Amino acid sequence: MSQAKIYYQEDCNMSLLEGKKIAIIGYGSQGHAHALNLKDSGMDVIVGLYEGSKSVAKAEAQGLTVYPVAKAVAMADVVMMLIPDEKQAECYRKDVEPNLKSGSMLMFAHGFNIHFGLIKPAADIDVTMIAPKAPGHTVRSEYQAGKGTPMLVAVQQDATGKALELALAYGDAMGGARAGLLETTFRTETETDLFGEQAVLCGGVCALMQAGFETLCEAGYDPRNAYFECIHEMKLIVDLIYQSGFAGMRYSISNTAEYGDYITGPKIVTPETKKTMKKILTDIQDGTFAKDFLLEMSSAGGQVHFQAMRKLHAEHPSEKVGAEIRKLYSWNKEEDKLINN
Repeated sequence: MSQAKIYYQEDCNMSLLEGKKIAIIGYGSQGHAHALNLKDSGMDVIVGLYEGSKSVAKAEAQGLTVYPVAKAVAMADVVMMLIPDEKQAECYRKDVEPNLKSGSMLMFAHGFNIHFGLIKPAADIDVTMIAPKAPGHTVRSEYQAGKGTPMLVAVQQDATGKALELALAYGDAMGGARAGLLETTFRTETETDLFGEQAVLCGGVCALMQAGFETLCEAGYDPRNAYFECIHEMKLIVDLIYQSGFAGMRYSISNTAEYGDYITGPKIVTPETKKTMKKILTDIQDGTFAKDFLLEMSSAGGQVHFQAMRKLHAEHPSEKVGAEIRKLYSWNKEEDKLINN
């Protein structure tokens, strides 16, 4: 398999965006990071939000001009869709498609709606992606620190012949080219992103931590001990891996921990686990997950199962113990601010 190209600042020409108006649709975690990073890079940025959005005051307080989505799109040369996946198709049909200028660039930070055919742009529109590989608050803080977050870049449709160059300019203005912009496709980004979230980063890791917590508690150990050992310390290990890989992490831990790593990991993640991971990937690739997700989020589905799962998981004993322990942290007010904003 050939390696995809990685673009850096010397490969990008931010000046290609000069004179172009960029509309950021949505002002959540990613939306605020995109808008503010672009603004600080000297770009002409506006924000598109639905009437009555609670984010209007926040965006305006941070120096941005806000318009209704339809008007923002009509004014823009570049439109970045950063509202939730399940809301994008309707928003596109109602407010974006009728107002997109011929020759403009429609952008996404996740390939879901394009890859699964929920949004089908006209042939005279560039369709590209800049997908930061971090939550929005990290994308923003890394930019402010003079660094950058690695990002993916992809071109689905090149109507103008300059789609890649314009997407790279956008990624550079976001700070992504400081770390590297990895070339990919909408299909690859969608399938690998969904798989990583479900099997490892969110589904896999959360289930593993909670199972470890439950095992210690059921054996009679203090839940606070269980929380520290199976949940709190996860960040310490992941940070070491983030900084220097698995080898660097193993160099930093004790010999006891390293030995346990080698002999116990394969007992937890077994060949059966791998088979399950392959089934998860197949369900993503063949559209089964997308179909189930969109049905659940639709008015017909009513989010009944989704909300029940959210409530059930919020009531897990580890959440109560964790909330009590986090009150002891000197930075807990910072954490609360991130969650509440």
